Amino acid sequence: MDNRELEQTIIKVLDDNKFGSFGTIEAGNKPKVRYMAVFHDGLHIYLATNRQTHKVEELEDNPNAFLLLGYEQGGGKDVLEIEAAVAVTKDEGLRSKVWNKELEKWFKGPDDPNYVILELKPTRIEYMGKNQQHGVWEGSAAVSGK
Repeated sequence: MDNRELEQTIIKVLDDNKFGSFGTIEAGNKPKVRYMAVFHDGLHIYLATNRQTHKVEELEDNPNAFLLLGYEQGGGKDVLEIEAAVAVTKDEGLRSKVWNKELEKWFKGPDDPNYVILELKPTRIEYMGKNQQHGVWEGSAAVSGK
C-alpha cells in the first residue's frame, strides 16, 4: 500500500467510526481513557468537549494523547491507533465546523463559552485491516506492511 492509498484507507476508517477511545495522561502519569465522538476533515481530527473537564486540564499539562478507533459494533472492523499532539482551541470557525445537533445534549450552541475543540495533530497512525492489511503513517510519510 503506497502513502496515498494508506491515507485514503485511514480516512475511510475515520468515516466509518463516529466514536473512539481517547486517552490522556492524568496527574501522577496515570492513563485515562474515555469514549468520545470523533469528527474529521481528512486527517485533521477533532473532538468536542467542555473546557471545564479533566481532559482539558490533562492536555494542558501533557498534550500527548492516543485515539483508538474501530473493531466495535456500529463501526468498521478495521482499526486505527492514533498518536497525536492535541491543542485545545476555541477557534470560532472550527467550533462552527464541528457543531451538530447531537452536541445540544451538552452545550447551548456553537457559541457556548464552555464548548471547545480538541484538535488532534497525528504524529503516527497505525492501520490494521480486517483482512490482515497493515500500514503505518508518520507525519507526512508512511511506512507500509502487508
